[in-house]
Amino acid sequence: MSVNILAIGDVVGASAIRFLQRTLRPFKKLKAVDFTVVNGENASVVGLTPSDADGIFTAGADVITLGNHSFQKSNILNYLEDNKYILRPANLSPMSPGRGWGEFDTAFGPIRIINLIGRCGMDFGPDNPFYEAERILRSPSEAHITLIDFHAEATSEKAALAWHLDGRISALWGTHTHVQTSDARVLPKGTGFITDLGMTGGIDSILGVRPDQSVSRFLGDPKRVPYAESGGPCKFEGAIFEIDEKTGACLSVEPVRVTD
Repeated sequence: MSVNILAIGDVVGASAIRFLQRTLRPFKKLKAVDFTVVNGENASVVGLTPSDADGIFTAGADVITLGNHSFQKSNILNYLEDNKYILRPANLSPMSPGRGWGEFDTAFGPIRIINLIGRCGMDFGPDNPFYEAERILRSPSEAHITLIDFHAEATSEKAALAWHLDGRISALWGTHTHVQTSDARVLPKGTGFITDLGMTGGIDSILGVRPDQSVSRFLGDPKRVPYAESGGPCKFEGAIFEIDEKTGACLSVEPVRVTD
């Protein structure tokens, strides 16, 4: 028997959340999805608020993962402590609120999900994600299925961690760069992989935000206006990992995109 795990790329803005609320549950039914993980670190454009997290759960997410903007909104800190179904990167400081991985009960048995953040090109110094992954994987677990959301800038860092863990985890997907990559595959020892899932947000945007704002920054405009979501027609992107529920091996990876 196999199960279908849906991973959805970074959600950007309120319009993206509303789009998920319209489309995610019908899509899950169509594709016979058994469990859904959504990266929500940009759901409030930069960071995540509790109300926007609730909106993602209402849309049909089972677990929300985060990234480098995990603590951007101060009112999310207590939420991270109280809600075990939202994860921030495990290799951040031990003083960080919340948790970086967890095991979750499902109809097909316990599932372990790990959130990690990369070090290449990031603006702060997390612990080495390779060593943190090894530490977590040594922890006692009854889960046959282990999934990792690796929130990282460098494509090489994402691929290196996937190859390093090949055969020891079910799937690793990258988030953060908001552009879906064309390298979805099952690695030789049975780990599903894609460098980046893509994003959930405005189609006519630059990484989900208004194009004029991004262009002005590249032109050197000194005015630092807070980013705003683009609005308009939306899409969500991600991948479905078909996984053997007994062995935890990935059988196939299917990139997905749903548009307005």
